[in-house]
Amino acid sequence: MAATTSRDLRTRNRARVLRALVTASETTRADLATACGLSPATITNVVADLIREGLVEERGLVPSEGGRPIARLGVRPDGAFLLGADVGEKGVAVELFDLALTRLDREFHDAPTRATDPAPIGEALRAAVAAIRARNPEREPRLVGLGLGLPGIVEDASGSHEGHGEVLHAQSLGWPALPVDELVRPDGLEVFAENGAKTLAMAERWFGAARDVEHAIVALLGRGVGLGVVSAGELLRGSAAAAGEWGHTKISVDGPRCRCGGTGCLEAYVGADALVAAWRERGGGPVGTGWRAITGLVAAAEAGDPAAGEVLDRALDVLGVSLANLVNLLNPQKIVVGGWVGLCLVQARRDDLAERIRAASLTRPGSQFSLELCHFEGDAVALGAALLPLERLIDRPLTARSP
Repeated sequence: MAATTSRDLRTRNRARVLRALVTASETTRADLATACGLSPATITNVVADLIREGLVEERGLVPSEGGRPIARLGVRPDGAFLLGADVGEKGVAVELFDLALTRLDREFHDAPTRATDPAPIGEALRAAVAAIRARNPEREPRLVGLGLGLPGIVEDASGSHEGHGEVLHAQSLGWPALPVDELVRPDGLEVFAENGAKTLAMAERWFGAARDVEHAIVALLGRGVGLGVVSAGELLRGSAAAAGEWGHTKISVDGPRCRCGGTGCLEAYVGADALVAAWRERGGGPVGTGWRAITGLVAAAEAGDPAAGEVLDRALDVLGVSLANLVNLLNPQKIVVGGWVGLCLVQARRDDLAERIRAASLTRPGSQFSLELCHFEGDAVALGAALLPLERLIDRPLTARSP
C-alpha cells in the first residue's frame, strides 16, 4: 500500500470541505469542522485555499456568545459552471448550472427517432450544447465540464483492448455499442457520462428525498425503467457499471416482448409504451403519446373508467411486487420514485402502491421503508448529470480556460 503524502491529505481535506459547503448552502468554520471531522486549524487553511480558488466566499457575520462575530461561508455561485444533459431516445435537454446548483439556462432539442441509429440524438446533443455555450461566453473560462445522463449502461472501457474510454450500451434502443466521445465532441470541454437513472439517484442523494439517507432505492419510470441504489451512502455501480438495470429484471418467464429483445421484463409491463398499449388493447382511447397519454390514463382510471382502472391496478400490482423484491434484497430506508410515469402513478396512488409493496415484502423489512416522490418531481437527470463534473471539481482544482 502506498504511503499517504501530505499532498494526498490536503486533497482529501479539500474535497471533504468543498462537498460539505456545496450541500450545506451556508455554514460556519466551526460547523464545517464538526461536519467534516477536521480540526479548526485544518478548516481555516482549507477554506482559505478555496477562497483563493474563487470557489468559496464569506457572507457576512453572525453574532457569537461573547468574542468576535462568526463569519458565514458559502460557495461562490460564479466560481464554477456545470453543464448537465438528459439524453433521451426522442430528444435531449441540456442545462447550465452555477456552483450553487442554480439552473441558469436550458436548451431542449427534439430528435427524429431512427431505429438502431443514434446519429440524430448525437446531432441534437451537440446543437443544444453549442447553443448554451454561445449564449454564455462570459462563463466559459470557469466551465468545468459536461455531464451526460444516458439511456443505457455506461461502461468504462479505457482499460480494455478497444481503449474507447466510456462506452454506451443502449440495447433497448437497438443501438450498437457507442463510444461516448462519438456521441458528443464539445471543443475543449471534459465530458462525463452515467446512466440516467443513476444521475437521478445522485441528484436525490445530494439534494433531494434521499439526502442523508444511507440506504435508498431511487426508481425512474418513463419510457424506460431504471434504478439507482444507494448503499452505505454510496451509489452502487457494480463490477462494470451495469448495476441498476431493474427494468430488465423478469416478471414472467413467458411475458410480453420487451424492447431489449427479452420477454417478461418489468419495462414491458410498466414502461410508458406498455401502459398505453395495454389501455388501447382493452378498448381505451389514449390521446397523443408520452406524458399526455399517461396523464389521460390516470385521469380516466380516477374517473371510474373500467379499462383504465384495470390497466392502472395491474401496473401497481406489478410495480408493487418488483419494489417488494428490492425491499427484501436491499432493506432500504426509503423508496424514491421519479420519472414522468412514476410521478403520475405515485401522485395518484401512493398509498395503494405502498400497501402493495408491504403486502409482498417480508414483514420486518416491509415495515422499515418510506415511499416518497422525487424531491424535484418528474426527474432531475440533467441536474444529476451536472454533479459528474462537480465531483471532478471537488476532486481537483479547476484550471481556467480562455473563452
